[in-house]
Amino acid sequence: MASLRWTVWFALGCLPAAGVALGACAGASTASAPAVAPTSTAADDQAASDVTEHHRHHHHGGVTMFIAMSLDTLGTSPDEHAVIAKIQADLFAKMEPARAAEQKVMATLADGIEAGTIDTAQVDTALAQVARVAGALHDATAEALNELHAVLTPEQRGALVDKVEAHWTIWQNANSESGPAGSSRQGYLEALASELSLTADQVEKIRARSSASAKDAPGPLDSQTIETHLKVFGQAFKKDSFDARSLSTASAANTLLARWGSARMAHFFESVTPVLTPEQRAALAQSLHQHMSHQEGPDGQ
Repeated sequence: MASLRWTVWFALGCLPAAGVALGACAGASTASAPAVAPTSTAADDQAASDVTEHHRHHHHGGVTMFIAMSLDTLGTSPDEHAVIAKIQADLFAKMEPARAAEQKVMATLADGIEAGTIDTAQVDTALAQVARVAGALHDATAEALNELHAVLTPEQRGALVDKVEAHWTIWQNANSESGPAGSSRQGYLEALASELSLTADQVEKIRARSSASAKDAPGPLDSQTIETHLKVFGQAFKKDSFDARSLSTASAANTLLARWGSARMAHFFESVTPVLTPEQRAALAQSLHQHMSHQEGPDGQ
């Protein structure tokens, strides 16, 4: 499989952090991708890390989030930019209830981490709300997706489909248990060990706790549901005629991705919390609060 660095460069075109202004790469052309892998810079690495971190902590928007984020790197003319920016803003606005539901999950986790005990019943209630809101997201954004299809050229529609699939790959990488040997990719535990300076003993204890509580963890992700929808969406979106309301696979894919991603995150932090020192718990809680307050969309930071 191609590395994350290669995937981001060639499928996303360039590397804006999640939430930077639409058109940061507006001068780029989807028809002029380089023939060889570009040289990685510190800024590129940071941008790739930002995208990965976003997908590690934010799942509420499902595939709709992949579509909205892909617009950041879609080369457009000045006239197209204004129209697409408005559509992107509408997509993020329609995702706001889902973001609020996910914020509740993260706030409950952060409070529990800092206290040393997570209220799993409250977390489960918040997770159920994430799934309910995500399930309604496609119907809420169908008109915006139809408007997006109408303003893009065939080449841009094809490029958007490629970028959405790339975000799916990055999301999978970001939510893996760990990166393969020799890879720069970090799974959940590796990222946390680096962030909190975990000792080798703490890492082993977390692994043991995760294994012991595996029965309470979400099962393996049914990636086929997501990939089926991506295929259906891609084939439909590339056509001259498109109606988002006809995509019967969308709601199931959004619900699954949001529910599984959020539940997996919650289970991981439930396993981690008892192993951390008070200082590490405080630092982790603060990190979650920062993710929780992240503003998505063209004006996000």
